[in-house]
Amino acid sequence: MPRRIFLLSPASCSGERARLLLREAARFDLALRLREGAGAPLGDVFAFLSGLYFRGKLAYARRFAPPASDPPSTFVITSRDGLVPPESVVRVADLRRFARVQIDAANPRFRRPFLRDAQDLAERAGPETEVVLLGSIATGKYVDVLLRVFGRRLLFPPEFVGRGDMSRGGLLLRSARAGRELVYASVEGAVRHGPRPPKLPRLTKLTKLTVPPRPVTADEAP
Repeated sequence: MPRRIFLLSPASCSGERARLLLREAARFDLALRLREGAGAPLGDVFAFLSGLYFRGKLAYARRFAPPASDPPSTFVITSRDGLVPPESVVRVADLRRFARVQIDAANPRFRRPFLRDAQDLAERAGPETEVVLLGSIATGKYVDVLLRVFGRRLLFPPEFVGRGDMSRGGLLLRSARAGRELVYASVEGAVRHGPRPPKLPRLTKLTKLTVPPRPVTADEAP
């Protein structure tokens, strides 16, 4: 089976949860780590900002991505820093920078670092590696750049079509919990819009709150 790399679409850094996280009076652990400590992993921060959708993407990638390697097997798309591994540490200043840049393929502040890192990833990963986008393909804000670089190797789960963000997040969490990897298809030539599928069964509380930890590699084991 060819190697796969997962690309996770970003969380908003300018919404209500971002304001809650960044306010000076916030005293919960994540806010204190960002403001006064050594920072926090990008994946954990975006999981807080986005809620179910990003938690689902992160849990799914941690469950099915290959072990740590070079290049890494999971990246988060950011608004101005291109592709960043979810383990990368960020701080308040980083989130404020992200919030100032609109995610739009026509915006050079977003597009240039995104395209640069996608091209670098394609070169490092080699022509046999498949790239799975865990994000919307309904618009071109990610797809236009990624198709230019990866062509038919850019894949997505067709079960995403017709679903909203919350439904996609729930689908990914269920798949991660069950150990059932979704089927993928090439974004090139795919149907990007479709009827809304039936609602998923309700998630249990455990599934809602739990994101599996990143697996520890042999090199990192004590």
